[in-house]
Amino acid sequence: MPGTMDGVDVSQKLWRKPLDAEKVKLTKAKIQIITDLCKGCGFCIEFCPKKVLERSDQINKKGAYPPRVVDEGKCAMCGFCTAICPDFAIYTVEKTCEGSSKDGEDK
Repeated sequence: MPGTMDGVDVSQKLWRKPLDAEKVKLTKAKIQIITDLCKGCGFCIEFCPKKVLERSDQINKKGAYPPRVVDEGKCAMCGFCTAICPDFAIYTVEKTCEGSSKDGEDK
């Protein structure tokens, strides 16, 4: 079969752990939703690559069902929800990590 070696996918066999994996800190996202600006179009829910959002059960001032966060830890901070929202009702910010200052220097 093309793309396999000894019955194992070549991309999996050649993959390795990065040498600096212990030094690199993954960014954590905080998803901010301004519920009263949302018109409930669902673009952010439909196009989120990590499926972090789902439709809320609560109605906002516009009579729409805004999104709610399912699992913030899965957010890749791609910013697609921010870019696709026609009402500018959702955005992500980087969470501050413990043990580091705002300048990125370790305490």
